[in-house]
Amino acid sequence: MQMPSARRRIGSPSPIGLAAALAIAAPFALAACDIGVGPDTVSTEAAAVSMTSNFTNASGAHATVSTTGSIDSTNAFFQSLGTNGRACVTCHDASTAWSITPASVQARFNATNGTDPIFRLNDGANAPNLPVATLAQRKSAYSMLLNRGVIRVGLPMPANAEFDLVAVDDPYWYASANELSLFRRPLPTTNLPFLSGVMWDGRESVAGATMTQNLARQANDATLGHAQASVALTAAQQNSIVAFETALFTAQTSDSVVGSLSAAPATGGPAFLSKQLFFIGINDPLGGNPQGTAFTSAAFSLYNGWTNFSGTSASAQKKASIARGQDIFNNHPIRIAGVGGLNDKLGIATLNGTCTTCHDSPNVGNHSVALPLDIGLTGPNQRFGDQPLYTLRNKTTGATVQTTDPGRAMITGKWADMSKFKGPILHGLAGRAPYFHNGSANTLTDVIKFYDTQFHIGLDATQFVDLANFLSTL
Repeated sequence: MQMPSARRRIGSPSPIGLAAALAIAAPFALAACDIGVGPDTVSTEAAAVSMTSNFTNASGAHATVSTTGSIDSTNAFFQSLGTNGRACVTCHDASTAWSITPASVQARFNATNGTDPIFRLNDGANAPNLPVATLAQRKSAYSMLLNRGVIRVGLPMPANAEFDLVAVDDPYWYASANELSLFRRPLPTTNLPFLSGVMWDGRESVAGATMTQNLARQANDATLGHAQASVALTAAQQNSIVAFETALFTAQTSDSVVGSLSAAPATGGPAFLSKQLFFIGINDPLGGNPQGTAFTSAAFSLYNGWTNFSGTSASAQKKASIARGQDIFNNHPIRIAGVGGLNDKLGIATLNGTCTTCHDSPNVGNHSVALPLDIGLTGPNQRFGDQPLYTLRNKTTGATVQTTDPGRAMITGKWADMSKFKGPILHGLAGRAPYFHNGSANTLTDVIKFYDTQFHIGLDATQFVDLANFLSTL
């Protein structure tokens, strides 16, 4: 049940104006990754010999391999180290590609009448002051978690903010400058050696720190916050969690029509992924590759062997569709415009690119450098459910913006970082819907539809299907 809408106005209104020119935030660190053989390179040549069970999903099945040789269920990752019964695994489960889904959350609600540890007021509820004494009250209080699989992140306005909070429209009368309610999907705790930034807003990435140090910090902060621990994790506990997480690689293993995604000549699945070369800046389209190698839009090559696959069987036709989808992702032209952190950074109003202009890491699909972007997911026209809407005003220019989530700006305090988020690693997609930082896209087709509309790509019906088929195999 949605409570009556509340609008609070703080200070006096100001006319809506154009935002000041945006700029990329250097503190969103190009953190070195020390998980592999050197400070900047991930090498996962050790055999990935332990695999979880195949977990079925709408497109087939996904699984995880561990380069340690086993998946240790006694690791601190699985232990309740706080005061509210939660562990890392509460929101990061192998069956849902190390995240959560609305279906999995709803099943836990039904099995426990809404008392499973994931249902805690501090961040599982739409607001931390809602009544949860009855079953009906719990269904209402945890509706965003149940319907979108999002956790409430409460952050105060930055002390050094270049902007003021002018108004709050919160259906639950809770959000204020003291604590904005920001609803975000739990990022998967797998495929972490490919990270260039930690958390959607990069708040756990500290300039000069290694990725291992950043992940250890994140584990501790999550335990203190989400699990409401009364004491910090020990160094041994942090290291245990990080070692467990960074050994995991997750991907789709089979398609419901094609079958195996790793049988030659295809190279899908988690075992191949665990051997994928990565370093900060690899294939960066903005010249950030430390080896000086030029960017190629052909970032994905998993299904090159299925190009022009012939045959009349359903399997043959699906393989050809997946290969066409990979080609669309790599090469179909997109006129990229209005993206904060990209067009403005380059001083180019319209950039001729492809999907891999932003999803550039080879066969992984995230940013190979820390490059938070605003692609238009947080404006009033994208608002859904019970998301609060915030009106913020630039202290210098008087320009205002309405957003459901200021993103990176809540960490840096910079107007230029408004509503910017990192791009996630794309593997395990079929097992962890919904998509985007706020769970606004229920299906991969919805994701494609957003981009097709936002950037006027003009995909036809066949291209929609092909691209969705490709993404579902990652």
